Amino acid sequence: MNLTEFRKLVTPKAIAANWTENPSNKIPYVGETLFPSKQKAGLDLSWIKGQNGLPVSLMPSAFDAKATFRDRIGVTKLDTEMPFFREGFKIKEKDRQNILRVREQNDPYLNEVLNKVFDDAGNLLAGALVVPERMRMQLLFPVGGDMVIAIKANGVDYTYDYDPAVGGTRLWKSTNYIALTGNAAWNQIATADPFADIQNAKDKIAAKGGVARYAMMNSTTFHLLRNVTAVKNRFLTVNGMAVGYLSDTDIANVLKDTMDLAGIIVYDKQYADESKVAHKFVPDDYVAILPEGALGSTWRGTTPEEADLMGSGQADVAIVNNGIAITQIVDTHPVNINTFASEIVLPSFERMDEVAVIKVK
Repeated sequence: MNLTEFRKLVTPKAIAANWTENPSNKIPYVGETLFPSKQKAGLDLSWIKGQNGLPVSLMPSAFDAKATFRDRIGVTKLDTEMPFFREGFKIKEKDRQNILRVREQNDPYLNEVLNKVFDDAGNLLAGALVVPERMRMQLLFPVGGDMVIAIKANGVDYTYDYDPAVGGTRLWKSTNYIALTGNAAWNQIATADPFADIQNAKDKIAAKGGVARYAMMNSTTFHLLRNVTAVKNRFLTVNGMAVGYLSDTDIANVLKDTMDLAGIIVYDKQYADESKVAHKFVPDDYVAILPEGALGSTWRGTTPEEADLMGSGQADVAIVNNGIAITQIVDTHPVNINTFASEIVLPSFERMDEVAVIKVK
């Protein structure tokens, strides 16, 4: 198997098809349904609607993948660009010789070796999908009430503030963020009142013209409700029987029926960050109260690979998931095949005023 034959087997189009046809990859992140993907040309995000639905004019600044960007998305005109991410892997000369060896010996493990190459590419694509989900969940669950997207790694610091202070006050945080303390915290089982807390959040959304329909949290937060006296008493009132242990279904039904919600979303997916440390997309002790429908958009820009290399003959490029570029380039000395996944991505949050967040303890 020479270099040309190998590249015919493992092309960006083949990688894209292998990724797309895998059933597990057809299951979207929750954030993808709440912030559907859209693509636009270039790097600049010409508008983002934030606090009070005001359009914010943004202009592109100088592009450098290794630069440090600290951008404020708020109610003033600023220079900014969407963040750029790129990572790849090499198929080295020795790797290709091993593939050649197993093929010439009719080794039954040839497909397994080739699948490993596709798996490496799939890991890059999976990582590319993690990036916007981290961003979307940072917006839905702003730790401490500060609605900021912050991703720092590899000498790059991307920080985007969606609720910048006006006169020293963060407007969204001052109205739509509720931090429970003391006897109101959900781990204070005798005095906590989750129904009142959710109603408070619903009222804040209603005051902005929205209608709350969902409560979203992780299972650690959800299970705090199991022992709360107010929840048990409500279950007794509705069902006419006392129970020592409430099931997940019991908790969800009581919460939905009492608070007139369409559903409870328990989201426990995790990811590994750039240092390979596991994190939950949804942090413990936070509940987001959401309206029906899309909350914003996940905007993807045009990567340098798509803009400059696609169709140039200098590299092989394929596009998946509305803007992620898979690129394959051959180094001639040494003879290495380099495969990259790259993306330019940033969510807009047009309906942030219709979202309220409760820190439950």
